[in-house]
Amino acid sequence: MRIAIGSDHAGFELKGLLADELRALGDEVTDFGTDSTESCDYPDIALPLAEAIAAGKHDFGVLICSNGVGPSIVANKVHGVRAAVCHDVFSAKRAREHTDVNVLCLGAWAIGRGAASEVLRAFRDARFEGGRHERRLAKVRAIDDQTRASQRAGA
Repeated sequence: MRIAIGSDHAGFELKGLLADELRALGDEVTDFGTDSTESCDYPDIALPLAEAIAAGKHDFGVLICSNGVGPSIVANKVHGVRAAVCHDVFSAKRAREHTDVNVLCLGAWAIGRGAASEVLRAFRDARFEGGRHERRLAKVRAIDDQTRASQRAGA
C-alpha cells in the first residue's frame, strides 16, 4: 500500500513509530513532516497530505497531533477527503467500512503507542463495504459538491 503520514510536533514521535510499523508490513510510506519536536503548525502538514490523498497519490493518509482534531478539520476541507479521528479499533474499522474514510487522524496525547498501532492496523486492513453505504456516501459527496459550487458562485 502507498500511505501518506504526517504530524505536527506533538505527534512526531508516534508518527515515526507508526511509519516504521507500516514499512515493516511492506507498505510504501511518504512522510509529509514534521521532522522534529520543534513547534509547528498542523495545517502546514495536513493540507499537502490531504491534497495528495485527493489526487490519488496514496491509498490513505495518517495525520497525528496532540488530539487529532485540528488536522482532521484541515483535511476535511479538501474536496474528496474524508478524515476521521479514531482512538479505538471499532471506530477505525467502521470508518473505513461504512464511510470510506481515507485519512485517519490520531491524537498522540490521547492514545497509547500500543493502541495507536492496533487502531492503525484495523484502519489499514479494513475495506469499504459499499452496498447501502454507497448510497449514503453519494449523499455526502453531493453535499461536498454543492458546498464547493456555492462557494465558487459567491467568490
